[in-house]
Amino acid sequence: MIAFWGIKFLTNALATGSETFMLHPELNPKVLAAAFLLSLITGLLFGLAPALQATRVDAMPELKETRVGGSRSGVRLRFSLGGMLVIAQMAICLLLLVGAGLFVRTLANLRSLQVGFQLDNVLLFKLNARQAGHRDSEILSFYSNVETRLAAIPGVLSATMVNSPLIGEAAWGWPVVPMGKTRPEKAPTGHGSGFDRAATHVLGTGPRFFSTMHIPLLAGREFDQRDRVGTEPVVIVNEAWVKTNLPGENPVGKRVTSFGLRMKPQVMDIIGLVRNAKYDDLTGDFPAVVYMPFEQNLDLPVDEITFFLRTAGDPLKYANPVRKIVHDADARIPVADLSTQAAQIEHEMIPQITFARLCTMFATLALAIACIGLYGTTSYTVARRISEIGLRMALGAQRRAVVWMVLRDVLILAVVGLAISLPIAFGASKIVESLLFEVKPGDPRALAAAAVILLCAALAAGYVPARRASRIDPMIALRHE
Repeated sequence: MIAFWGIKFLTNALATGSETFMLHPELNPKVLAAAFLLSLITGLLFGLAPALQATRVDAMPELKETRVGGSRSGVRLRFSLGGMLVIAQMAICLLLLVGAGLFVRTLANLRSLQVGFQLDNVLLFKLNARQAGHRDSEILSFYSNVETRLAAIPGVLSATMVNSPLIGEAAWGWPVVPMGKTRPEKAPTGHGSGFDRAATHVLGTGPRFFSTMHIPLLAGREFDQRDRVGTEPVVIVNEAWVKTNLPGENPVGKRVTSFGLRMKPQVMDIIGLVRNAKYDDLTGDFPAVVYMPFEQNLDLPVDEITFFLRTAGDPLKYANPVRKIVHDADARIPVADLSTQAAQIEHEMIPQITFARLCTMFATLALAIACIGLYGTTSYTVARRISEIGLRMALGAQRRAVVWMVLRDVLILAVVGLAISLPIAFGASKIVESLLFEVKPGDPRALAAAAVILLCAALAAGYVPARRASRIDPMIALRHE
């Protein structure tokens, strides 16, 4: 039953819904049987070891040691089999605490990342009219009509459409350079994971895209109804593109040459400059982006379109009206990948979220086991030293001195565990370097936080038996023999 609820808790904690990163824990009979058998064997082995040791005890030396007050008991706590096991628990616990610290900091850094547009109250979804039989002659007008109806939904503040999601599904791109410059050699062209993220990114947008996504317009104007097929081709560029191609200049009014998917280059006017925003890669630098009005059909694919709706409240409340509008427009077209922009960004962090949760859960479990082991070992040692402690107190030892005497041994065990594990943790953190963001392997903060947590937990586990030892009545302790 405990195993069942444990698996259920783990399933809920790791539920991601991702198609590319799936972890769906479930109760497997074979795994459960193997775990039960392993637990049974471990219990027998570790229970048999002290039992065999007890049968080989020489009674006379033990009685003499007891008579002199158990003077070697403190040494046994530090270097006995129990002490070694506690040290091993501390070392393993520190490794997991360091891993949890690294991934928690990574997740915090990702969630505080500036993406350049406003995430809140944005609903997004995809439509693919071409799969339903729509052709080039009317596909753009179909999408525009749907956009107009979406913008008229009560509570929808603004609606727009683009030819690709902003984050997580790679980018379209090809060389776009100031007029007069030649096409860069070996410049990448196309779309997908193989596209060079350092190259110029191209995104086709509809009217009101920048106002809908709250991307600040720094100069010029946004796309509007004037930018259609047959009009003068125009583009809007971001700060990163200007820094690369026209450093220190105002790009508005200048002309660019686009070496797109068509064989013939196109000359276009820059009508606006916008602030940097993420496109494709969430964790990289802001890319150089050239925005084009896809209604001018400038080398841009218009098969699948992503719609963005900025709403007055919870975006998911508008899911049913959106589905109804799309169904009325063409019942053959499904509404795909409907979610909020915030959830879509969170979806990109699934590996980091999963590892942060896993490491935190396992670190917490390891810390609890280590504290239980330390508490049991310390309590056992205190019980064996009752006579010695009673004698010390009868001779005038203060209670705080007795507490420190017990806690000193606890600290030694913890410090030895730290000394063993810290170098290992420093080296092992490099294995997960690819999953970290703005956190270096062997991060001093993560190491220090893990060490402090472990030391505090060890002191808390040892304080209870230490306090109990300080309250021993000397007369009762001396009669304990």
